[in-house]
Formats: sequence, C-alpha cells, structure tokens
Amino acid sequence: MPMSRPLAAVLLSFAAAWMCPAPALARPATVTVEELAKPPAGARHYTLLSKAGTHGHAETWTLADGTLMERDSMQMRGLAFEIESASKTGADGMLVSLVVRGFGLEGDAGETFGISEGEARWVSQVDRGSARYGSPAWYVPEGGGFSSADFVEALLRSPGKSLALLPGGRATIRRLAEAKVGEGARRLEVVCWGIEGLSMSPVPVWTTADGRFWASVSQVSILPVGYEGALDELTRIQDDALAVRSPAIARELPKTPAGPVAFTHVRAFVAGARFAEDQTVVVDKGRITAVGPAASVAVPKGAQVIAGEGRTLVPGLWDSHQHVEDDSSGPFLLSLGITSARDPGNDDDLTIARARRRAAGSLLMPHVYASSLIDGKGPYTAQVGHAVSSLDETLAAVKLARANGFQGVKFYGSLDPAWVAPAAAEAHKLGLHVHGHLPAGMRPSDAIKAGYDEITHINFVMMEAMPEDVVKTSNGMNRVEGIGRYARRVDLQADPIRSLVALMKERHVAADPTLSVYERLLVPEPGDLSPAYVPYRGTMPPATERGFLRGGLPVPPDVTREAWRASFAKLVELAGVLHRGGVRVVAGTDGSGPELVRELELYAQAGFTPEEALAAATIEAARNVGVDRDTGSIEAGKAADLVLVEGDPSRRLGDLRNTRLVMMDGKLMDADALRAAAGFSGRPNSAR
Repeated sequence: MPMSRPLAAVLLSFAAAWMCPAPALARPATVTVEELAKPPAGARHYTLLSKAGTHGHAETWTLADGTLMERDSMQMRGLAFEIESASKTGADGMLVSLVVRGFGLEGDAGETFGISEGEARWVSQVDRGSARYGSPAWYVPEGGGFSSADFVEALLRSPGKSLALLPGGRATIRRLAEAKVGEGARRLEVVCWGIEGLSMSPVPVWTTADGRFWASVSQVSILPVGYEGALDELTRIQDDALAVRSPAIARELPKTPAGPVAFTHVRAFVAGARFAEDQTVVVDKGRITAVGPAASVAVPKGAQVIAGEGRTLVPGLWDSHQHVEDDSSGPFLLSLGITSARDPGNDDDLTIARARRRAAGSLLMPHVYASSLIDGKGPYTAQVGHAVSSLDETLAAVKLARANGFQGVKFYGSLDPAWVAPAAAEAHKLGLHVHGHLPAGMRPSDAIKAGYDEITHINFVMMEAMPEDVVKTSNGMNRVEGIGRYARRVDLQADPIRSLVALMKERHVAADPTLSVYERLLVPEPGDLSPAYVPYRGTMPPATERGFLRGGLPVPPDVTREAWRASFAKLVELAGVLHRGGVRVVAGTDGSGPELVRELELYAQAGFTPEEALAAATIEAARNVGVDRDTGSIEAGKAADLVLVEGDPSRRLGDLRNTRLVMMDGKLMDADALRAAAGFSGRPNSAR
C-alpha cells in the first residue's frame, strides 16, 4: 500500500509547509561507501532478510554526544542500498537534527533536517521546506535507515502514544500482540505494535518489553543477529494481529439487498465490448438477471432502484498485477472499483491465510487469483516466493502451488532457463497458468516456446530486441536500465518484434504490460508527480504524496532522461502493436491500485479505443485466468460484480476513478464509505 499519513491540524498544514520558502539548508554532499561511518565494536547488529534469504546488515550505536547512528548495507535484486543516518533528539524528546548520507533506489539519499530559533527546516531528495516549530512534532524523513528506532521509541513515550509529524500528519501506536523468541539465555518477550498514520495500513514494529525498538517484519525485515529463525513465526503472529479488525469491516460495509436491485437509465458497458445508452440492469441473488434498454426491461416489483442518469455501469475492474499486501488492501482496492485482482506472487502463507479469511466471511477483499512465485537461488532472488536450486525443487514448488490452491505459477529472473520447459509442462499438467519475468539469458520467444502463457511487464516483451549483454543480465537492473538505453531505437514493425508478436498471437500468449510502472521509473525527475497520482492529490495524507514525488530511477551518466522518456514512449507504442497484432493485453499496475486507470489512459495513447482499454481491465483479464464464462462483463447470468461511476468513460477513461457504488457478489458498497475505511480523505479530483 502507498505510504499515507493523516492530516494534522496540530502544527501545520502540509500545503503550507510545502510552499513555505526554506532558509538556507543544504543536502549532504554525495559520498562514496568508503566515506560512510564504520560501526564500532559495541554496535547493535541486525540482519536484513526476507523469505528468499539474507540481503544485508544494519548497525546502530550512540555517540558520546547522544547522536544515534545507523548504518545500513543491502544488496537486493541488483539494487544497492548504502545508507548512514545521524539523528539527535532535544529536550522535548523530538528530533532536532538529522543527516542522511549514501545512496538507495532513487540515487543519492542525502537528506538534512534541523530545528533552530523556533523554525523546523528540511531538505530531502524530493523537497525543501520549513515550518514554525512551537510544539512537539517528529520529522519523518523521506529516506533514512531501516529501523526508525528513535521514532518508534519516541512514539511509545509520547502522551497518548501519539505524535504530530513534520511535514504534516499525526502518528499513533497501539499494542497488537506479544511473542517469546530465542532459546535459553537469549529467550525474551517482544511486543508487536501497529503505527497508524504512516500508511493506509498500520505499520507493524516489534519492541522489547521495556519499549526499545527490536525488529521490523515485512517483505524485507530487520531482525537482531541471532534471531533470524523467528521470522516466519513473527510474520504469522503479526498477520493474525493485523487481521483482528477485518471481521467488523466485512460485516459493516457490504449491504445485502432485501430483493432484486435495478440500475435504471444508466449507460452500461455491455458484453465486454460496447457502451449502450439508457440501459436497465437487474441483479438478483448475486447474479445479473436482465440487461437491456430501459424502455423494454421491466423493473421487478419491490426492487431497490438505483437511478443511473449521468452515470455509467461497468463490470468490476480487474488489476491483473496486484501484489496484495494485507487485509487493509481490501477496502482500498474496492474503493477504486477493483473487484478482482490477480496476485502474481507474494508470501504464500499470508496469501493462503487471507483466502481463508475471505472464504469465512471475515475479510472484505476482491476476488484474488493468486500465483506462487518461483525463483532460482542467488544474489538477485526475489524477496518473496520459493527459492529453488535444482529442477527437482522447481517441480516440487509447482506441485505445491497446485496443492495450495493457487491458479498459476510465476517464474522469475534467476530461475535456470533449462528448468522452464519441464516446470511449465508440469504446471500445465496440473492446470496452472504460467507467466512471469524472463530468466536471465532468455528472450520472450524462448520463454514462449518453453511454455509461458503470458509475459509479465512490457520491458520483458521488449527484451526480444535487446542486445545480448542486456538479455544475459535481465535479472538485475538491466531489466530497466537496458530498456531505457536501447528501446527508443527499436523498429517495432520489423523483426524481431514482428515475429514475436506473430508468435504470441499464434500461441495465445497474453501480455501484462504494467506501463504505469515504467512511466514512474523512466519518466519523472525527483520532485515530479507521476500522472497516475495527480487525480488523488489532496485526498491522501501528506507523506503519501511526498513519497510519490521521488521521481524515476537515476539515469546513468552516459544517457539522458530525455532518452529514457523516448524509450518509454516506445514501450507505449509496443503495447499498441501487441494489441493490433491480436495479442491479449491485460491491465495490471504492479502498484497499489490507483495506477489502474492511468494504465488504461496509456493504452488509449497506444491506440486502444475506450472500449478496448476497458476490456483489458474486465473481460480480457477474466479470460486470461479462465473465468470469463462467469464474470468480467455485464451479461445476463453472470456474477454481479459491478461498479457505478459518475461520468462517461466512453469519452474520458479518467471518469472510471469516480466510483459511487461497488457491487461484489451481489452485495452493495458505498464507494465513499470504502474510501473512508481505506484512509482517503475524499473523492479523487476527477477534473485533473
């Protein structure tokens, strides 16, 4: 989920702080790894790890003057993070100075914060600003270390366990669960807390019983050295604790109609193919029972009538690339009109637990069609999924996916190419869909001939035309940097792309482009707001919007941002070439959900009609996982997963953001109530 912090009236508005001219304050100079601090012998040592293995380490220590130092070093999937932070608190227990040095995903991580003469000042990778400082407030850095130990401990000490934040917002922490970890003399009790106000979902952290930061458990966790074996148990306890509030939401938000429901005089996207004016759509007992002109379709006696004038009824939207993070994702996605999601790889245990909660009626969540992720062991192994080191282990992981009820398997970049064909054959024998990244050294035509049913991400489709050195290293950063460097020069009407498109059509291989991801990675500079998030500006909390300003990946010194932008334009063009070439395109975000409509707008730029773009997020997505006979379009007899939007997406796809009512499994949900439960402060700005 996107980072999200509620607005706080306690200190300043985010907008005022954002626009306030900052006094002279500079980011730290760019440094090399050798120039970063060296932890002393007495430092506290942590391991940075995931289910895939160890990714790095972190150390914290305190200097004689009270400065808390943290040094993080991590390598993950070709991404290097080398961060040092130095922070100090003042008499009120709040942060009075912070200096972050080093580099991370977005390049130079330098950031500075300080308070002097009643003024708080900051300069980060994305902004600079200042605000009057008159009462306690904690500055939340845009970057910084993994632990945030000083923030967690200050929050626990604060009155009511609540703190105002800078540049804006308020955080509150509440106790969730306890656990005992370690053996013998290392046995200790730890406490799980949920921090609200930093994200649309509570952010879990673990402390010792006396309130000292101990660990953070997520996709990349930080655990004290010697306690790495507790990761799976802590993950389970944490997930169970975060799920406690789910049953109440599942009871309160969906409303079961007393009888039939009739959407009258509505524009409807019918049969997955066309918009029809002045329609009536009738639903009863979770099924669509009638669709047709309002003048000829009778409204059943006693039906709940929903007036559709000026509105459009569309099938429930599909996000075909949605890594569902937690229970809070449910109301969030549903508020966006997403009633079905294909999760292409996650923590299998958490996915299974959520599926059980949904089946039991204790979790409000879209229909999730999940794949189990399988990758080879190595330095670029994906941080979730099954890391395998042999063909036998690969085949075992495929069989486990079927046994656990998954609909597909997703192969990843470090898998041995020689294992793909036998693993795909086993998956198909078991009725599983095969898709994924390309194992390094494979081009998409190789993967298709080995058994892929779908190519994930448009950059991996473009990999067909990349130089051999890019293909061989496509499990590292060259999966993005190589595309940014060379894609703009590719002739999409000639081989090898022409032959690839023909092969994809012949073999019925789909494409999941996630264009909006590459727009975020290749196009913006730090401080730019990606078009995917512009309509939501002012509806999500300050830190969320601040995080969206991080910009794209840093451009290598021998390439320009304009060259990368030209390569992105070529990726958009490629999506159109695929579509016109008869290849099924399914819309996914690989984001948190708000990017979905932007994905469709990019398809329109590629030459899709509004109807074709919407089909990619409805009926084509349903066909891709084999459930199109039951869902994905507005037709009599199909499941009643529907979204009522204000406006006319046949003319402007952006109107799909204007959700008013969401129906899933025949139950009605008010979109504004879903937004409130998800943490939005209001409706999106549809005029933007």
